[in-house]
Amino acid sequence: MSARATPRRLAMPVLLLGFWTLIALSYALSGGLSSISEGRAPDWSRALVWNFADFYLWMAMVPLIAWLGRQSAGESWRHFAVVQVPASLGLALAHTVVHLSIYWVACGPGRMPVTTFGAFLRMQFAFDYHFDLLIYWVILVILRGLDSQRRLRDERLRRVQLESQLVQSQLRTLRVQLQPHFLFNTLNAISALVLSEPMQARLMIGRLGDLLRLTLEESHALEVPLSRELELLSCYLAIQEVRFQDRLSTSLDVAMDTLHASVPSMILQPLVENALKHGLQDKPEQGQLRIVSRREGGELYLRVDDDGLGLPEGVSEGLGLSNTRARLQVLFGEAASVALASKAEGGTRVELRFPFREYVTEAAA
Repeated sequence: MSARATPRRLAMPVLLLGFWTLIALSYALSGGLSSISEGRAPDWSRALVWNFADFYLWMAMVPLIAWLGRQSAGESWRHFAVVQVPASLGLALAHTVVHLSIYWVACGPGRMPVTTFGAFLRMQFAFDYHFDLLIYWVILVILRGLDSQRRLRDERLRRVQLESQLVQSQLRTLRVQLQPHFLFNTLNAISALVLSEPMQARLMIGRLGDLLRLTLEESHALEVPLSRELELLSCYLAIQEVRFQDRLSTSLDVAMDTLHASVPSMILQPLVENALKHGLQDKPEQGQLRIVSRREGGELYLRVDDDGLGLPEGVSEGLGLSNTRARLQVLFGEAASVALASKAEGGTRVELRFPFREYVTEAAA
């Protein structure tokens, strides 16, 4: 057992002892004040013995009552009655006899209105036994309520864990869809240069190796800091710059306060790939690609702009954009949005908005 766990284990017994002690003291004080109000001098020692013996006995019985409650939990009312009715009658009787015995021994027969324990037992039994039966059922109801609350909390926790596992599984599936798609397109671009420009093809293969290394390093990460995402994107753009040569110009307009924002891994690469493939690939002159990040209140705003040929008539979302939309929907629900539009001056713009969260490493968490 660790040193940190020991105080936690001791905390509950200490709290329970304090709880029953406070009840005993409050009843003793109430009895003493009642005597004063009636014009009699309070006998504090007898009041303390009576109440501490009473409530400490109940404290000792609580584990047994809790165990009996678990034996009838989830069963029929008949089973509940078979267990609890005899238990309540027996434990209330035991408590009454032991409580009165302790009080008789501690306070002495000389201070009692009767001279024998039997007479004292007969005098006190009816009221005390009735009261002890009531306390048994009150304790049982409280314990069953606490147990039900604990089970409900555990069930909610299990449900949240299952939902989290489902979300993680969905995100991994969506991410895995991107990797073969991205790799196939990159290899396709390399193959186009192998015969015509072998040196350029070799350069692209080297940069592809760097990109795959980064991708494998983050293979289990569903979210990464934006700075890491931009590092991966830079490797991808380095490959594309070899392919496009002097026909591609890229710029990053990244706010410093967004570099540590948590983003889904490979969230920008498919958007950039779409811009290159559908907007800039067939443009005869140099094309401009711009990536923007901003923090807007509680949201992270990401944008990919190109000045390419624009959206074809009746274009539908491809794998990259639909995958991006699905991943943000899984992570953020209605709090995330993806907008695709043609720019008035020519080209295409994709905008992402989702809640801003600082990236927290596993070690820090």
